[in-house]
Amino acid sequence: MEPRRPPLEQRLSGAGAGGVQHPHRPLPLPCAGLGVGRPRPSYSKELELRTTLRELLVYIVFLTDLCILTFGMVSTDMYYLNKVMSHLFLETSSSEAGGITFRSLGSTADFWKFAEGPLLDGLYWDKWYNNMTLTIQKNSSHIYYENLLLGVAQIRQLKVRNGTCSIYPYFQTFLKECYCEYRYRAEDRSAFGLKNGSEWKYVSVSSLSPWYWGYVGLYSNGGFIFTLPKSKQKSMEKLVFLRQNSWLTRGTRVVFIDFSMYNANVNLFCIIRLVVEFPATGGVLTSSHIYSVKLLRYVTYYDYFLASCEITFCLFVITFIIQAAIKIAKLKTEYFRSVWNWLDILVVMISILAIAFNIYRTVEVSLLMEELLSNSSVYPDFYFLASWQVHYNNMIAVNVFFAWIKIFKYIRFNKTMTQLSSTLSRCAKDIIGFAIMFFIIFFAYAQLGYLVFGSQVDEFSTFQNCIFTQFRIILGDFNFATIEEANSILGPIYFITFVFCVFFVLLNMFLAIINDTYSEVKADFALIPSQEFVISDLIRQMFNKALVKLKLKKSETDINPEEKSLGSEKSTEFSATTRKDIPRLSKESTAEAKSYPKLSQVQKRKENIRQKHPSTEDFGSVTSESSISPEEFQQLFRYTAELEKKLDDVNRKLGRIMKKK
Repeated sequence: MEPRRPPLEQRLSGAGAGGVQHPHRPLPLPCAGLGVGRPRPSYSKELELRTTLRELLVYIVFLTDLCILTFGMVSTDMYYLNKVMSHLFLETSSSEAGGITFRSLGSTADFWKFAEGPLLDGLYWDKWYNNMTLTIQKNSSHIYYENLLLGVAQIRQLKVRNGTCSIYPYFQTFLKECYCEYRYRAEDRSAFGLKNGSEWKYVSVSSLSPWYWGYVGLYSNGGFIFTLPKSKQKSMEKLVFLRQNSWLTRGTRVVFIDFSMYNANVNLFCIIRLVVEFPATGGVLTSSHIYSVKLLRYVTYYDYFLASCEITFCLFVITFIIQAAIKIAKLKTEYFRSVWNWLDILVVMISILAIAFNIYRTVEVSLLMEELLSNSSVYPDFYFLASWQVHYNNMIAVNVFFAWIKIFKYIRFNKTMTQLSSTLSRCAKDIIGFAIMFFIIFFAYAQLGYLVFGSQVDEFSTFQNCIFTQFRIILGDFNFATIEEANSILGPIYFITFVFCVFFVLLNMFLAIINDTYSEVKADFALIPSQEFVISDLIRQMFNKALVKLKLKKSETDINPEEKSLGSEKSTEFSATTRKDIPRLSKESTAEAKSYPKLSQVQKRKENIRQKHPSTEDFGSVTSESSISPEEFQQLFRYTAELEKKLDDVNRKLGRIMKKK
């Protein structure tokens, strides 16, 4: 059986079980949840906040250093260089090509027209705009007069063998040759044509470049390879010779055109790969990759500043590794039960990979430069460096993203952040149940769209495209005309039912789950007095201590004793007035509680909340040995007025409820 609680006036006045008031014990400060004051935080919470604030400041320095390194790798010049090269090689035509551009290729004949026209015109710039012949240094080409062509361009093709697909018996008398889609096992490595050079013989390439993933296949790094000469005229003659000797055959499945250039004005390498796929269905599919990357890192003074930031970054990573090792040795398996610790490990691992790649990239670029300078008539394979540089940039971007997310670890003591995290954790089960229902309906519609419209609409040509298209429909980006044209009956039915079920029903259910849970969490936080130690309080304390040390403000020990006695007299007068009024309020509340049976239920709920949340103890437990200041006296006075107003509101509400019943 629970011990009987002392009366309200005894608890507010600080009296014990016998009702005797301590002679030196003033009226305690009200709790933050009901009035304007805030309970004095415990020493452990203040120490925890100081430690967290110190770690946050150190982490902000690390995050600033990481952002400087990340944004130092990219610039707007990369975008403009990509744009210029894309226009030159993908959208420009010539009089010899008959208006054909790279994007408009449709057959093998179009490929040869592009190669002998726009491609050579873009690679070799030997005349000024007024047809004045340029003075070419060491037989080198300057694309757009500013970009040095590194070495020579390389063209490579991959083929498949004849007879790699099955022909139905009825058609075997009509079809003698059959070439399947590209597969590595079906690749044709036998010599063909003149059989007297690398363009006619298969060449295996041991490169660190990843295989190319095209529209209709995953292509290896080998193939039948040749390079273009240094002059435009000789390159034209070689292309004409290959065309006349049928270098491209029915078994050809893909052709790669690779070349690299360097712009010294902005210290950027531009690596270009043009891909022409010849699918088994016939026709041509074109794609391109244009990478502008900064491979030479240390040229200007700003680059050396970035080098110092890289050293600082390495020191931070080493420090984080040591801290993590100490915590793992101390906590053992408990360390891995925290999500924030896993995030720390992820950031450190990505940082280590970034440092390792940085070192490898610097060494490899130096070796490639030595090889290029020794022989400028070979193709320098910068593509694998560019592709890995892009992967490195993506990895760093993910690292910066998680590094910013980690800031929530240091501000989780904030009340607002606590409410948000409590909302998400409390509604997690409801969201998981909703997600299961949502994706069942979503994937059902995706399969319906793929099966009905997949052969006619580009947005539904693959199952992955169906998923992305449906997300676009949810966001309002869709093309209803193409769906209706593909199927005039099922198209409108699919669209209308999908929008109704997903947009009007499911999404509103999701928002309702979040809103209801947040309202419940907010109501619970309103009932529980806040015991948090706000960071502004700590900053204010540190600021006051700094003012005291600078002798710009008096400390508490230097305050005039007369001011202290004045505050004590006001406190005593206020306590006496309060003790006179509180019994009256308590008796009135007790009498009304007896007349209203529902009031006992409210009291039981309050008792349950006090047992569940120990922080909601009586006001009398929060005491201080010193007299209150005039400011605190004003706060107490306002609190008393608010308390009386709230009691009146409760009585009126209870009266209305009982009249209805």
